[in-house]
Amino acid sequence: MSIATSPRSDKIDERPDPDKRPKTLVDKLSNSQLFRDYVQAFHDATGLSLAIRPAKAYSNALARTNKENPFCALVAQTNEGCANCLKMQQDLEQQAGLEPQSLHCFAGLCDSAVPIRVGDELIAFLQTGQILLHQPNREEFTRTTRQLLAWGTEVNLKSLEEAYFQTKVFEPGQYHAMLRLLATFAEHLATISNSIEHAASDEEPALVGHAKRYIKARFQQKISLDEAAQAVNASTRHFCKVFKQATGLTFTDYLARIRVEKAKNLLQNPHRRVSEIAFETGFDSISQFNRSFKRIVGVAPTQYRSQAGQKVSNL
Repeated sequence: MSIATSPRSDKIDERPDPDKRPKTLVDKLSNSQLFRDYVQAFHDATGLSLAIRPAKAYSNALARTNKENPFCALVAQTNEGCANCLKMQQDLEQQAGLEPQSLHCFAGLCDSAVPIRVGDELIAFLQTGQILLHQPNREEFTRTTRQLLAWGTEVNLKSLEEAYFQTKVFEPGQYHAMLRLLATFAEHLATISNSIEHAASDEEPALVGHAKRYIKARFQQKISLDEAAQAVNASTRHFCKVFKQATGLTFTDYLARIRVEKAKNLLQNPHRRVSEIAFETGFDSISQFNRSFKRIVGVAPTQYRSQAGQKVSNL
């Protein structure tokens, strides 16, 4: 730790883009209750903001929070000040690949980044800082305003001065201890990241989700396997394989179960004929309906209706 100044295809096209994976992972971490709770606790204890920034996203993540240093917010409104801040973020990332690092900006404020690594991959940084490691002084502020004026920056000097002298001040040892604490939290987030990735790998492919919606919208009609595969832009062979892997069911069995579930609801009405329900839910014949219903539910449709009626009368 240191301080320094398309057409049908047999391929699953729904898989995440590898280049977008780190950002997706960071989004999930940012939205996790664990991270939100830690951010609040960190602010309560230190008065500082804490943000998470994807690797190679050269922006000031603290600018997205509601607790950014007012002085930094004012400087960032100027073109040169914003450019200087972005350059600092890039330098900070290059130096903080393995351990927490801090840099001083042209105004003397300290900004820090703590790496979050999943295995050998750097995915993000915890960002905090925008503080001073010494008491604010008139000499340094004068130097800062001269630099801003030399850049041709238009800024309200009175507001800038008030914000500068209200900047939080930390003792170097205290600040370094805080960064060590953040390094421990970064390791915890890395562990959570592994869990999130494993969960993501088990998520249902988009192809299957599209197919389920297609089936549920058309289960009353005749739907062939080829039609379902074509509807989700996949070959029949590929569709069968992916659908079975994701659901544990063949297309035919899944369709039958959707139809039977609808039939179970309709059978609650004693005035509806079984044959009428069979055709309304998409079965080709009464015999097909009876076979499918008994295989899935365990009893024939008439027996199911009778048992359901008894349960209602006993209520």
